[in-house]
Amino acid sequence: MGLINSALSRRTFIKAGAAALAMPAVVSSAFAQAKITMKIAHTEGIGTPITEAFDKWTQTLIAKSEGRIDAQHFPAAQLGGLAEALEGSRIGTIQATTAGPDSEEAIAPEIAALGGAPGFIYKNEAHVDAVLQGELGQRASDIARAKTGVEFVAYGETGFRHILAKRPVTSLETLKGVKIRVPQLNIWVSFWTLLGAAPTPLPYNQQYEALSTGLIDAIDSDVFSIKGFKFYEQAKHLTLTGHWFLPKAIRVNAAWLDSLPADLQELVRSSAKEVFAEQRTANRANAAAVLEELKGLGVEVTQLPAEELAKMEELTAPLYDEFGSKSPETAEMIAAIRALA
Repeated sequence: MGLINSALSRRTFIKAGAAALAMPAVVSSAFAQAKITMKIAHTEGIGTPITEAFDKWTQTLIAKSEGRIDAQHFPAAQLGGLAEALEGSRIGTIQATTAGPDSEEAIAPEIAALGGAPGFIYKNEAHVDAVLQGELGQRASDIARAKTGVEFVAYGETGFRHILAKRPVTSLETLKGVKIRVPQLNIWVSFWTLLGAAPTPLPYNQQYEALSTGLIDAIDSDVFSIKGFKFYEQAKHLTLTGHWFLPKAIRVNAAWLDSLPADLQELVRSSAKEVFAEQRTANRANAAAVLEELKGLGVEVTQLPAEELAKMEELTAPLYDEFGSKSPETAEMIAAIRALA
């Protein structure tokens, strides 16, 4: 019996030892298979090209990471408004969002200039590409990393913005006193004040209700958002001005990105660039068709006369110097953007 017990003890010890030796491999394998949560949240409307691009990016990340990245997409302010999305991306409670670079006016005003601030800084889409897809776009991402804790991994866009109002706006004279919603940014309050309007700062997701209650008379928006958020139900007069081109920085929390294995970091960056390059192309190709759809939905579309546009640009031109006075870096960025036109 003693010999039997001894043999059993040796076998038990050997099995236990083998199991112990195998444990690191099991644990390592479990960690290797652990999913990495990536919450993608923003305020863009359902059905817009940029939201559809985020859908595609979400699926691309899941597929190409073979499930290692559990990408989850929350569009149309499902996790809060723009302020919450920006703050979440900075502190890492959400991993990715999008916003115009002008949203960094308070923290990094030199970046804000790339977001179309002040108005009329972008002359056409070729100018936009020269700025954002070149050295200045990369410089903005580097500054954002240093000052806000996010990396601009790519740039999408919603395009040129126009005036959508409850009554016709056909000249600067008819713009006077119009209560127009503006982002909660000083530069846009100044812009519309110079034009004689009555700027009303409001969160993005309050625009529809504010139009319906009469708190505001107008908004400025791209055609995709007018359709996607159904703003046309509350305001039927669209005046084409193209006063502001809004790029959308695809913002990823830098600490989260740095924590990923190298191959997944590369996947996040490369897939974003690919998907949102396609989004920019689609946005530009489809804008005219959406404009026609809006006409079919009862929206009256007019082009602001060239002389009135020239007056708008002239009246707001002092904002280049005003905005540039925030810092030498801001003045340098504005000059660099304008030099590429």
